[in-house]
Amino acid sequence: MRIIPVIDLLGSQVVRGVAGQREQYRPLKSRLVDGSDPAEVARAIHRDFGLSQFYLADLDAILDRRPNRPILESLCANRFSLLVDAGIRRCEDAAPIFDSGVQQLVAGLETLESPTELARLVGKHGPERIVFSLDLRHGKPLSNGTGWPAENPFEVASLAISVGCAELIVLDIAAVGTGGGVGTLGLCDSIRGAFPAVTLLTGGGVRGPEDLRTLDRAGIDGVLIASALHNGSIKPSDLDEFRKRAV
Repeated sequence: MRIIPVIDLLGSQVVRGVAGQREQYRPLKSRLVDGSDPAEVARAIHRDFGLSQFYLADLDAILDRRPNRPILESLCANRFSLLVDAGIRRCEDAAPIFDSGVQQLVAGLETLESPTELARLVGKHGPERIVFSLDLRHGKPLSNGTGWPAENPFEVASLAISVGCAELIVLDIAAVGTGGGVGTLGLCDSIRGAFPAVTLLTGGGVRGPEDLRTLDRAGIDGVLIASALHNGSIKPSDLDEFRKRAV
């Protein structure tokens, strides 16, 4: 199981995301690093945990369509591998993000206009570079687009897979940063049962090593983590068993 640290950018600095209440997000306070500079945060995580792939949520792009391209370019130039949610709405929005050096782009239910745009993205860039994010709030699909099933998240996942997506993030933003445990396992299990070949990532609310073991036993391919790394709930040694299994 891959361990993927999360960087939430707002105002071009790293913030601590809590329950999707973005108006209340504040600059990151971490045991790993002083300050909230994105490059310093990434280097500290790499130094302490040996991790170099990051999920980066560019909230400036998601909320205000102001992507932090210089930050993306700098992180990529320093050989960090980025999976980026930049709030893309249409297929045409992807090119500037990929031009920054980003390896994979998140097509998020929250911002994507329609399943048609998702199909266009996968068709143009390939399923290995487009990751669909099934964005939820308290278990309900979080969508402002058209053509998506309104109430049933499993149907949303099925539709995304039917247009060519091979990798999905299942994330309930109401759980992010709360330390209340990951609440998406039931949905992930249903998706895994119906689509065994799909790569599944999840996260939000990870409390500590036992949560990682639970996700691993459930067949999750990757877990997104932020707060538990910064507050010390997960230590570098806690990741050793997952590294050994991945070799």
